[in-house]
Amino acid sequence: MSTGREIRLIEEDEGGWSAIDQELNVASQGETREEALANLDEAIELTEEAREADTPAPEPDAPWFEG
Repeated sequence: MSTGREIRLIEEDEGGWSAIDQELNVASQGETREEALANLDEAIELTEEAREADTPAPEPDAPWFEG
């Protein structure tokens, strides 16, 4: 069943895929399209749970976010 979400899939130059749900402002990545979409579903679920619980989303654990 369709959720009506619009998802952008981007094949990265370095390999792998990014999946972005711009309406919810959530993104994820994976080695394959399927993995990127599965990871995005998980990220959306966790984000929605955090928003419902009114708790902050977890801090990104990725080296490109470090200053």
